[in-house]
Amino acid sequence: MSKRDYYEVLGVSKSASKDELKKAYRKLSKQYHPDINKEPGADEKFKEVKEAYEVLSDDQKKAHYDQFGHTDPNQGFGGGGGFEGFGGFEDIFSTFFGGGGARRRDPNAPRQGADLQYTMTISFEDAVSGKDTTIEIPREETCDTCDGSGAKPGTKVDTCSHCHGTGQLNVEQNTAFGRIVNRRVCHHCSGTGKKIKQKCSTCGGDGTVNKRSKLNVKIPQGVDNGQQIRVPNQGEPGVNGGPPGDLYVVFAVRSHEFFKREGDDIHLEVPITFVQAALGDEIEVPTLSGKVKLKVPAGTETGTKFRLKGKGVQNVRGYGTGDQRITVKIQTPKKLTEKQKQLLTEFAEVSGNVPQGEQEESFFDKVKRTLKGE
Repeated sequence: MSKRDYYEVLGVSKSASKDELKKAYRKLSKQYHPDINKEPGADEKFKEVKEAYEVLSDDQKKAHYDQFGHTDPNQGFGGGGGFEGFGGFEDIFSTFFGGGGARRRDPNAPRQGADLQYTMTISFEDAVSGKDTTIEIPREETCDTCDGSGAKPGTKVDTCSHCHGTGQLNVEQNTAFGRIVNRRVCHHCSGTGKKIKQKCSTCGGDGTVNKRSKLNVKIPQGVDNGQQIRVPNQGEPGVNGGPPGDLYVVFAVRSHEFFKREGDDIHLEVPITFVQAALGDEIEVPTLSGKVKLKVPAGTETGTKFRLKGKGVQNVRGYGTGDQRITVKIQTPKKLTEKQKQLLTEFAEVSGNVPQGEQEESFFDKVKRTLKGE
């Protein structure tokens, strides 16, 4: 099955800026994230969106895609592997045409830090009412000792003498096509373009350290299970002075013993007695904001539903408040006193209903006789 156009997947034009690409990716990745969207096919759409963004957000991959699309230009030259052992089409193109291929990424350019995700388990009540709370998250933070340089304080970071700060090495190979240049990551500096002679004793030269950070987070009023909020600049630290990533807090709401939530509506089953159902009554029912009176009409049957307008959950985006839906269930007493049995028997007789054990012909006998065609 052919792949969809990456621009079509993200819903952007070919002239879209990086900010527009990022905005489209974040919107769609949240929409189809498998932890949030349980619909069939959401996982595949999430992977498709992620693949499209990974290509279009990278200058080199985007230039390649804009020129060749999903077609692999290496195919057809000695099998599916292309020029085996060489650096690929872009390196050959760069060699033959004097560096006119895709641009190399500067290893020392500022890069934004990675986003983080934290799942917060909260109570049903906190989700309904909202709350200010504190969470503790493990994350990488800039080393305070070396300010992120990775070098021991008082020493300097040198430029890698092998790649001269580019982070890449050119390896020449003689082939049937002539001399081919294969561009590879410099193994002397791991592609950073830097050499640290005396590493920071705190971070070991990484420039970051693992910490558990405490953050104040506001649980929005009306948030539902699986919804999330973004906390800007609280993700992993940026690289080479780049901005930090963001933190996404996903809420996992515990179920309530009595209340059931559907959207912004609250559902509750309320037990009533046979007498209350038959004669009618005014009963007290619990809501999210306290007890209220509910009139039960005479002759109410079990399963009858009532609506308390505006007694549900406030919409998390401020679009009004849901309702509370009440379903009454008639409870049949399991233990009766002799007096209660006597009164119920009298009631049955007055109503023209004789207990089945005292009927001349039981209901089941009638069914059996009907089936025999008598």
